[in-house]
Amino acid sequence: MPSSNDSRSGSGSSSGREKNAAPPLPEPLRVAVADSHTHLDMQSGTVDEALAKAASVGVTTLVQVGCDVKGSRWAAETAARHDSVHATVALHPNEAPRIVHGDPDGWSRQGARVPGGEAALEEALAEIDRLAGLPQVKGVGETGLDYFRTGPEGKAAQEQSFRAHIEIAKRHGKALVIHDRDAHADVLRVLKEEGAPERTVFHCYSGDAEMAELCARAGYFMSFAGTVTFKNAQNLRDALAVAPLELVLVETDAPFLTPAPYRGRPNAPYLIPVTVRAMAAVRGIEEDELATALAANTARAFAY
Repeated sequence: MPSSNDSRSGSGSSSGREKNAAPPLPEPLRVAVADSHTHLDMQSGTVDEALAKAASVGVTTLVQVGCDVKGSRWAAETAARHDSVHATVALHPNEAPRIVHGDPDGWSRQGARVPGGEAALEEALAEIDRLAGLPQVKGVGETGLDYFRTGPEGKAAQEQSFRAHIEIAKRHGKALVIHDRDAHADVLRVLKEEGAPERTVFHCYSGDAEMAELCARAGYFMSFAGTVTFKNAQNLRDALAVAPLELVLVETDAPFLTPAPYRGRPNAPYLIPVTVRAMAAVRGIEEDELATALAANTARAFAY
């Protein structure tokens, strides 16, 4: 999940209503794939509707990602009810400073008003640890570092939380899902210092080709979102071009980061084919070949 919503709202005019309208269904993929990172709890409509719409275009598996305690519980509950949904659980990097500093927009969203501080963060992490042990929970994340929305005063709490999530993922044998925004060097440093889990995924990969080569040497998966279709994102296309095919995933991060030509409109898992086709063009391979690899890679990354 990005720190700011890329699905910007439009005006009350007809053009504004069109901008807010759901994009049309793309042509279905011939080889089914997974959306490796989505937020169904932030999208309009029901879960059943989202799953049916996605399946109709060949997106048959979804990874529902938690960003706080409440959202992580919801992810685990949803995955337990739907065979095609897998869950990840975590405190988003921006949650940790809110919890520690007692921000009313942070821990209070979990359903109880808890004073900030280290004890509150430890309590939240304990619940993430509990949820991570559930069989339908396949990953711990999104966790990591975000220097875009959190200033220097929040870095210590973010890093403390990140290190705790790494330990939780390793102890439970779950994938680690990384949120890395404007923090590439420190994310890689912490992973090296702590020792990354066997399966680590850089969600919404945002680095360049040089970083992609570093990730490849470490065996980290790189998940590409609709951002790879943006005109100003040549660095992402360059990274995708050099990333080993066996380490590449695709995601929506819906309702955010809607791929071109629908940027700014609501994103959803059914739009994965748009990004897959753009990725195939960057790689210079057939759509079916890429989809086959993406499906196998996601299953391997999340061990389902």
